Amino acid sequence: MLTAVTGINWGDEGKGRVIDLLAEHADIVVRYQGGNNAGHTVVTDQGKFVLNLLPSGILHPDVVCVLGDGMVVDLEHLEREIAQIESNGISISPEHLKLSSRATISMPWHRVQDELEEDRLAKSGSAFGSTRRGIAYAYSDKYRKKTLRLGDLLHLEEPGMQNRLKMMLESKNMELAGCYHQEPMSYSALLTWCKKEAQHFAPYICDTGSYLEQALQHGKKVLLEAQLGAMRDIDYGIFPYTSSSSTISAYGPIGAGIPGAHLDHVVGVLKAYSTCVGAGPFVAEHALSETWMESLRKAGGEYGAATGRPRRVGPFDAVASRYGLKCQNADQIALTKLDVLSQFDEIPIIVGYKKDGQFVDHFNPMDNLELCEPVLKYIPGWKEDISSCTSWEQLPENARSYILQIEELLNHEISFISVGAKREQYLLTHGAKEMFLCH
Repeated sequence: MLTAVTGINWGDEGKGRVIDLLAEHADIVVRYQGGNNAGHTVVTDQGKFVLNLLPSGILHPDVVCVLGDGMVVDLEHLEREIAQIESNGISISPEHLKLSSRATISMPWHRVQDELEEDRLAKSGSAFGSTRRGIAYAYSDKYRKKTLRLGDLLHLEEPGMQNRLKMMLESKNMELAGCYHQEPMSYSALLTWCKKEAQHFAPYICDTGSYLEQALQHGKKVLLEAQLGAMRDIDYGIFPYTSSSSTISAYGPIGAGIPGAHLDHVVGVLKAYSTCVGAGPFVAEHALSETWMESLRKAGGEYGAATGRPRRVGPFDAVASRYGLKCQNADQIALTKLDVLSQFDEIPIIVGYKKDGQFVDHFNPMDNLELCEPVLKYIPGWKEDISSCTSWEQLPENARSYILQIEELLNHEISFISVGAKREQYLLTHGAKEMFLCH
């Protein structure tokens, strides 16, 4: 069985929370795109973990985790992340973690370029809100064929590979010197860096595509883990304020290294309200006062897992969510952080936009969304703690009404609701299907 878990909105929907739960019933979890520019937060009995590169299944000792073909991998960051996980008593070995030989390496100069360019743009107020971790530059060089893949680390002694390194470095030094007046990087330092990373990661690097193909043939349950959400997809998101990779489910098998595989299920993850990290249009933040939004931000702990930046927040946006749901083609929906809304007397939902005096109920990322104003509908709040609810029937009536209203606006049932950060704080709804938990 092959299941993708994807974000329906701008990212930070709680995919790590859902994947960690589903991993209890899976054999393999695969990250299929992106790098360490975003993070998944998972809370277990062993503590709180922020995962940037490692799949959320890494906290399950019997689950094999894979960094797939479509990723860009910052090896220094990965080394630190593994060390942090192991410091909490979780062992990570090549049997537990496999790195695709076709995944792209985020080279040391990619972070440098990202920082220099974002600083340049910031001076004119034109910054993209980059995480400054070099992701866009790693993907750019991937398509220019001017970077390495992980498998190349296994061939550093070959003259052809060393010539490639020299060619790449010469080109990069010309860019950095000509555009940003930087001192050139040395070839000997670069080769030493590559050999160091090769020595450390060689046991983990393999043909993960063949491994996954065989696993599926033997009936293994494989989860594909997306980073960010539909609004950050390079093709279908709010370009240019997007990530540099494809975050949608259809890319999942390609980025995982099994392009001929067919997805059996897509779990789309939504938050019970809207959040966004980074620049770009975000209609929801114009819905209510800053006081209301700050109250929501604090209650939900809405700060970026990778950057620590305060997230932009607002009411649930049904217009954007319908678009994201269509992009992800999800047959199951997981709704997270419903408990955060328990403090409010009434809860707003964005049911449409007003643009040029006209009511708009569809989302088009090519429109000037900055001109859109949210149209709100208010649902009575429930004003009680729901964190111990374990069934649909135990939820307060007004909480159920809120869920039913979202289902009506999306024209889709919600299968799963999280009512707290801990693993056991969730419930399956009236529309839940057994297959959602990979049984």
